[in-house]
Amino acid sequence: MKALILYSSRDGQTRSIASYIASKVQDTLRCDVIDLLQAQNVDLSQYQQVMLGASIRYGHFNPALDKFVKRHAEQLNRMPSAFFAVNLTARKPEKRSPQTNVYTRKFLLASPWQPKQCAVFAGALRYPRYRWFDRIMIQFIMRMTGGETDTSKEVEYTDWQQVERFAQEFSQLQYEK
Repeated sequence: MKALILYSSRDGQTRSIASYIASKVQDTLRCDVIDLLQAQNVDLSQYQQVMLGASIRYGHFNPALDKFVKRHAEQLNRMPSAFFAVNLTARKPEKRSPQTNVYTRKFLLASPWQPKQCAVFAGALRYPRYRWFDRIMIQFIMRMTGGETDTSKEVEYTDWQQVERFAQEFSQLQYEK
């Protein structure tokens, strides 16, 4: 079985999660992991299942996600598929499900694609890697929401056990056709 994992990542955490998922399912699935921005000519018919992962920045997914989903919705809805969102809001356990994470819920309600599996993962806070504007804005948002504000720190909030469970569930989607 062959699967495709597409991701949209701003600072690399979503890419890391996508790669981790691919490594965890390699016993049952051969996975191609591709940046969504490089996937304009991808042929979904070459895959038995597909996963999309995308990060949030300032309340929005990359527009490439919406464009890809709208273009391929019919095909995505016919095959076993999964979606995961990555954001800092999910650092709070009560905001870590598709139903309680406002960004994910809003995306799924507006999307013509209805993935069979969905998750929300906490991202990483990488202050030293951000450009000046992003560092100040994210620090402001974190101050408002009770998060880390020390701009010398990098904090990874991702629950890798949650990601591993999601990966295992994804590897089982092929049997639920």
